[in-house]
Amino acid sequence: MAFGRLVRDGSGVLRLTRGGSLSTLERVVMLVVIGGVIAVDVSGIVFSYGPSLFRSLLSIATSIVFALYLWSPWMATISLGIVFALSVIAGTESTSIFAAAVAVGLVMRLGRTALILSYIGAFLVATAIVAYGDTNAPVNVGAYLIIATVAGAIGFALRVALDKGRRLEQELAERAEHEREAVLAERRWIAGELHDSIAHQLTVVALHVQMLDDAERSRDSQEAIRVAARTAMTDLRFVIELADDGPRSSAAHSGDLATAIDEARGEIEAAGHSVICEGDLRDERIHRAGEIILARVVRESATNILKHAGPGDVRIRLDVDDEALMLVIVSPLPATPRRDLPSSRTGVNRMAERVLGASGQFSAGEVDGQWRVSASLPID
Repeated sequence: MAFGRLVRDGSGVLRLTRGGSLSTLERVVMLVVIGGVIAVDVSGIVFSYGPSLFRSLLSIATSIVFALYLWSPWMATISLGIVFALSVIAGTESTSIFAAAVAVGLVMRLGRTALILSYIGAFLVATAIVAYGDTNAPVNVGAYLIIATVAGAIGFALRVALDKGRRLEQELAERAEHEREAVLAERRWIAGELHDSIAHQLTVVALHVQMLDDAERSRDSQEAIRVAARTAMTDLRFVIELADDGPRSSAAHSGDLATAIDEARGEIEAAGHSVICEGDLRDERIHRAGEIILARVVRESATNILKHAGPGDVRIRLDVDDEALMLVIVSPLPATPRRDLPSSRTGVNRMAERVLGASGQFSAGEVDGQWRVSASLPID
């Protein structure tokens, strides 16, 4: 719904950039008043206790003109001017000038700057005609000017108040939308943290549960399950603390790349793969932000390797130069895709978001019969 806007142009002049619109309550009150006035005029005609028929019809026409302000202030104003001209002919200037004075409030409430200025000029001309014209009865023009001033002030005050109210409603709606988006973002963040922290350990558990029937590897699998379960509980408490915005425990992930690679190497080797690591993890050019992101990539890649890798060696290579950090993880693809540990590609998407969010480059896909994950981060 359009409503009046009060702005100042470059010269500091107050302008109403759009026409206003009446609220439902204002429309109801206005229609009730107009209906009451018309009913009085009609009863005067019927019972012959009012003024002449022409004057009564002119009064009814004036009331109908006021109703036009509900739809078109410009048309109502023009019609009011026609009624005033007829009142001059009929000698009822006082009634028309009173109506015009009251209408100032509606013009200030509904009109744009052009209509307001035009109406004020026309009203002053009309009062001058009444004051200095040949009228049958003396008219107190000053009183009508006071009525017009009061009506205009009331109309303008209502316009400003309703404009502020609607602006406040809009701001509250925008604030509610921002809060809803913040809640959704918080939920997505918690879901991502749970995936990054818990999904890996659950994958380890699921993998080693299948090895419990193997007498030779049963003990190692039991130990791997115990460690993974304990780590998952620690990670879960950490995510809960983050979600509650509470104190951070010492169990928070450090984001240490060397530790992440060592953990991934141990888990992958426990699953029956050989792991070949290349690169200098102590290179001083590895910045902290890149180390945290690449540690996440290593951990998520280890999860995917445990889920889907076929027989063969796993290679983890880190290349560092003066321009970028490059991490490449290559694992063999299985001859037959596993169905017991399905993939939702959430992990790949999370890795891509982290790397691309740091202005890096990321790719993950099949290359020469192997699954290749590549993450490159710039060195500032």
